[in-house]
This record gives sequence, C-alpha cells and structure tokens, in this order.
Amino acid sequence: MTAQDSAIAPMTIAVGRRTGPGGVLRAGLGVLAFSLTFPSTVWGLESFGPWSLVALRSVLAALIAGGFLLAGRVPLPDRRHWGGLVVVAGGVVVGFPLLTTLALQTSTTSHAAVVVGLLPLTTALFASLRTGSRPPRAFWIAACAGAAVVIVFTVQQSGGVLSRGDLYLFGALLVCAAGYTEGGRLAGVMPGWQVVGWALVLCLPLAVAGAAVALPFEPVRITAHGVVGLVWVAAGSTFLGLYVWYRGMAEIGVARASQLQLAQPLLTLVWSLLALGEEVPAAAPVAAVAVLVCIAVTQRAGGPAGPPGARGTVRTRGGARVRS
Repeated sequence: MTAQDSAIAPMTIAVGRRTGPGGVLRAGLGVLAFSLTFPSTVWGLESFGPWSLVALRSVLAALIAGGFLLAGRVPLPDRRHWGGLVVVAGGVVVGFPLLTTLALQTSTTSHAAVVVGLLPLTTALFASLRTGSRPPRAFWIAACAGAAVVIVFTVQQSGGVLSRGDLYLFGALLVCAAGYTEGGRLAGVMPGWQVVGWALVLCLPLAVAGAAVALPFEPVRITAHGVVGLVWVAAGSTFLGLYVWYRGMAEIGVARASQLQLAQPLLTLVWSLLALGEEVPAAAPVAAVAVLVCIAVTQRAGGPAGPPGARGTVRTRGGARVRS
C-alpha cells in the first residue's frame, strides 16, 4: 500500500496479488514497447555513437522519471530497497541498453531479436532462484520448448557461428534478467513506475558524465530517424515500457509475465521489416506459430506465486502492517 498512514485512516486490506487480464495486458504492452527498441536503436545510431546514444537515452529517461517523481511528491524509497534499485539500474538502465547497442553495430535487428528471445527463460530461472518458488513442470516444459525454438532459429540463421555481437547479446540476457527479477520484486511493494523512476534517477549522474565524455569523441549527425530513435528508446522503451512491464509482473508474477516476451522477437522482426527494410527470414512464420503455442501453454500452466514482497498486507487503523 502506498497511502500515508493515519490514525483515522480506514482499514485497507490487500491480500494476495491480482491475476486478472489487466496484469497480462500491462505486461503485454511492455513487450510491445520493448519490441520497438532494437529498430529504434538502429535509427538512433544514425545520429549518435553507441556510448553517446546509451548515455543520452538514460539522461532523457531520468529527466522524465524525475519530473514525474517531483510532480507526485514521491518520498525517497526505504533504505532496504536501494540495493534492489541498484540491481535494476545496472541491469535494465545501463547494462542491457549498452550491450545490445554495441551488438547492433555488427548484428541485424532480426538476429539480435531472436537471440534476446532467450530472455523469458533466463528471467524465469533468475526469478526461481531469487524467490525460491517452484513453477509446475508443464510451465518449464513449455518455457524450454519456446527457448529451444529461439535457439534453433538463431543457429540456423547464423550458420552455427557466434560473433562478438552474440557475446554482447548473451551478456545482455544475464544482466537484464537480473534487473527484471529484482524490479518485479520491488514492484510488489511500491508502484512499478516508481521502481523505474528511482532506478533511472540513480543512474543520472553516471549518464551525464558518460554523455559528457562520449559526445566529444563520437561523431554526431542529426537526422530525423536519429532523433525519433533516441526519443523512443528514452521515453518509450526505458520509461513507459518498463513502467507497464513492472506493474504487470507485480500482478501476475515474474516468471509468468516473462513468458510473454517469447513474442517479442517476432514483433521485432515485423518492425525491422517495416521500419528498416530488413529481410525477414523464411523460418520466421514457423517460429511465430511455435512460440505463440508455448505462450498459451505457459499462461495456462501458471508460474511462481510471484515476486517476494508481493504478499498481502493488512493495514489497521493505527497504521500497523501485518504480512499475510
């Protein structure tokens, strides 16, 4: 609960977590926003170098988030939450954008999309380790099947040879999964947009310093595509996308929400065709059907009980809290 305690405040009980379609819809909107990230990054690279682009997107996103936090007069998070916010910041604000941007210098968006398709399984593994939860066997079978489809698709398209860009992408998987898991946990005890907002604000000094160092050394060629790409990765992917994504994870659980990302590579393939004119591999429709079937199975099987901290809270008139 986020309302302020009061001696005359009415009793508010929130037990369990919501599992209705709203959580799935919000997580799905996050996936839609994320699916545009790679094409937008390629557009942004038309105007900025990779280090400059990542620094600028973090600065802009942090300014947007800081504006919302100030407008809402949001108090600082409790000290016990700052460690988790550092993980979120390092994983999804700095690590994933930087590693994927470096990878996209040599990899196509379609190739990067299918490699990052392993993120749902990676996130589910991190969530299981972090929360101690045990999803049902059917969940893992479907999740592994979806990951296998992505792996086969990737190997078939790359000829079985992993490039330096692939290594960047695999590193991005690890740091992003850690950030998603910790963000999902924090979104169970504070609004998702505040998780995103404080993680971005936490990175603002580093982002400003990074931009100041990178911009003089990397060429800047302002184009319409470059500006649109920068704005989207800052406002759309980094702030709006993470906001709805973490809120969705808080409602339906980290591992279950992460399986919706199995559709993300296929959406990115569509955007890469429409926005970048890249050739979509012939195997994509087959992979799309297989992945959508896996999503349906994981949603029916369910996942872990949710991130730690999403347990019910009972608030009495005196403001005391009792965990259910």
